Amino acid sequence: MSRYTGSTFKKARRYGFSILETGKEFSKGKKRTTAPGQHGSRRTKLSGYGQQMQEKQKVKFMYGLTERQFRNTYTKSKKLSGITGTNFLQMLESRLDNVVYRMGLSLTRQGARQLVAHGHILVNGKKLDIPSYTVKVGETIALKEKMRKNDKILEAIASSTKTVDFVKFDKAKFEGTYIRLPERAELNQEINDALIVEWYNRLIK
Repeated sequence: MSRYTGSTFKKARRYGFSILETGKEFSKGKKRTTAPGQHGSRRTKLSGYGQQMQEKQKVKFMYGLTERQFRNTYTKSKKLSGITGTNFLQMLESRLDNVVYRMGLSLTRQGARQLVAHGHILVNGKKLDIPSYTVKVGETIALKEKMRKNDKILEAIASSTKTVDFVKFDKAKFEGTYIRLPERAELNQEINDALIVEWYNRLIK
C-alpha cells in the first residue's frame, strides 16, 4: 500500500486527532465533532475492532508510513524485551525523518522526510538519504551547509521554541544529537498503543 499524500486536515478531522501534534489542523484550536464531508456526520461509537483499527491508522498517518513499513516496525518491536507498545513508539521516534522533525528543521514530518530523501541530511558527517534509517543513541544529525539559508528551514527553526528532551539541537550549528530513547510519558498521550498491540496480535502470531 502506498503512503498517504492527501489532506492532513481531513485525516485529522476524521480521527479527531492532530496528525501534526500541534492542533493546527483544527480551527481555533478546537476539535470538530463531525467527520469530513459536505455536512459531516456525528461520530458513532466504535466496536473494539474499530477502535483498534482507528488507533493504528491515526498513528500510521501521524508518522507518515506505509502499511508495510508500519507493520514491519511493529514486528521488530515485538521481538524486543520490555513493553511492546512503548518499544514500537520508540522505534517510530528513532526514524531519521522523525528525528529531523523533532530537531525542528521542518514544520511537518513529511517535510523532514523530503529533506532526508533529497540528501540534505548528514548523520555523523556522512550523507544519509534513507528516511527509515534507525538513528542510534549518540548519533549526530546535521543539515548540509548549502541548505542553511533555505527560507522554509529557517522558518521552521524560528517557529520551534522547544525541542523534545531526548533530542538536543544547536540552532547556530544546524546540528543535533539523539541523546536517548524517549520515555513513554514524553510521547503523545492521546495515543493508546495498547490498542495497536491488540490489533496486530490478531494478525501476527
